[in-house]
This record gives sequence, structure tokens and C-alpha cells, in this order.
Amino acid sequence: MDLYLDAKTAVVTGASQGIGRAIAKQLAAEGVTVFATARNRELLDSLKQEITRAGGKQPLLFTQDLAAAAGSEQIAAAAQEQLGQVDILVNNAGKSNPLHPLAPEADWQQSMVLDFYRVRQLTEALLPHFMERKEGVILNLCSGYELKNLNASAVAKAAVVSWSKALASELGPAGIRVNCLQPGLIDTDNIRPFFPGRERQLFAEREIPLGDFGSPEDMANMAAFLVSPRARYMTGTVAVVDGGLRRYPF
Repeated sequence: MDLYLDAKTAVVTGASQGIGRAIAKQLAAEGVTVFATARNRELLDSLKQEITRAGGKQPLLFTQDLAAAAGSEQIAAAAQEQLGQVDILVNNAGKSNPLHPLAPEADWQQSMVLDFYRVRQLTEALLPHFMERKEGVILNLCSGYELKNLNASAVAKAAVVSWSKALASELGPAGIRVNCLQPGLIDTDNIRPFFPGRERQLFAEREIPLGDFGSPEDMANMAAFLVSPRARYMTGTVAVVDGGLRRYPF
């Protein structure tokens, strides 16, 4: 299926590894010029090499810590300067942050800054560009809700979902779509430490109808669809990629 993404441009944060890396590779394979940004230049360089070897559209790289005070503004300015026109924004950067119920305030602030404030600030920095052109797509990565332990990142990502739904309502008349993409248990460095040895297999057989954890590529396939013109009538929604793990109606 042609997703009609050829010659589009996209900003992807947290693009150096995991889900963000897979999204960057998939979009490049579809002919998108990807502005890939993350903290680790070495990993970004290897991403560019992988994309080039696979025959994808050569990405642009920008090394920046999104959590830094001016991180959002610097990424937005560099993206507009290098791309000229930004069609798609994928807010992927984030970090899991399990906390004790009586954790220090600074630990909460760390997650709120990276996982909500910077997402909002980067989006707002690019919004005038989208609104002037009356088009654009924003995809925000969020978090699962049915966690066994308190996680500050999941709380911040819940704020992202609420904000995204309201933003979709506000921006729909301007031709701008806003959606969220929620992962289940995806096989990444963030998840592996919690399921050592045979724990992954046993958990998957017991709890996941499709019988295994997902891959970053599973997320990337859905992301590519959601940011494409094929999903033109989807906005304000949360697409879940979890193999059936989330089975409750609430």
C-alpha cells in the first residue's frame, strides 16, 4: 500500500534507539526526509548508515538533549532551517522513571519536563508553521496505563494524551491532525531488564493473546500509517499496539 509519504518531511525526537529509531527508518524507507534528533551522535550516525544501506531517504541529524532548557526551541529552529518545510512531528523522546510513592519532588519534575513540558513546547514552537500552511501531522508517543508500579513517566504521558485530545479538537479546523501511539510491551532496552531469563516468555504466554512482546518495527508500521494521508480522517485518538495485552474496557 502506498502511504503517499514520498517527499514529505518529518521531525523525530529520540531517534537514536528503540521505537524512535525504528520510526525514523520506516519513514525514510517511505521516502520521507527525516530530521532525526537525539543526544547520542554516535547512535545517530549509525542510524544514518543503516538508512542509507537500506536505500531509504538520507536523513538529517541533529544532536540535542531535548530535556535541556532551550532544547525544544533549538530543535524546532534547526528543523525549520534545514528542512524548510516541516510536514510531520513525531514526539517520541522520553524515559521510563519508576518511583517510590514518596519520591522527591525533583524526580517527578524530571519526568514532567522531558515527557510532557518539552513535548508541548516543541509542538508549540512548530505550530505557527503548521497553522500558516493549514496542514501538518503530530504524533505523540504515550505510555501504557495498566502498570504494576508507580511510574512518573507514565503519569506525564497521561497528561500528553489529555493535551493531545484537546489540541486535536482545536487544530482540526486548521487541517492539522494530532494522534497518540501507545505501546504495549515492546522489546527495547527499557523493557528487557524487567523480564530476565524466561520471564518474558512466561509472561507473554500468560498475558498477551498474540503470545510475545512486540518489536519496535511493529510500532513504526503503525506510526507511518498514522502520519500518512491514508489516516486523513483520524485525529484525537490513541492507537494501541500491544498484542491484545490491554483487554479491559476502561
